[in-house]
Amino acid sequence: MKKISAKAFDARFEAGEDIDAFVDWTKTRRPGRETRRVDVDFPGWIVEALDREAERLGVTRDALIKLWIAERLDSAAPPSPVRERGQR
Repeated sequence: MKKISAKAFDARFEAGEDIDAFVDWTKTRRPGRETRRVDVDFPGWIVEALDREAERLGVTRDALIKLWIAERLDSAAPPSPVRERGQR
């Protein structure tokens, strides 16, 4: 990984230049977006319906559940200047 000053890095980033040589992507984090495992038991008919819909959309069951829950939370939450889409 190459070294560069923060000012030069910012200038390259803002100019839309490739900054990959200056970033160790293996050490990046997304604060507040760490994954946590949740186990949920569903009746068989729900799992079957989820699988049909996931196949229709070409996504995994897991992705479909995450999408639907995120959509529901976004529609239920009052607007907030601090909370942006995808930041929970």
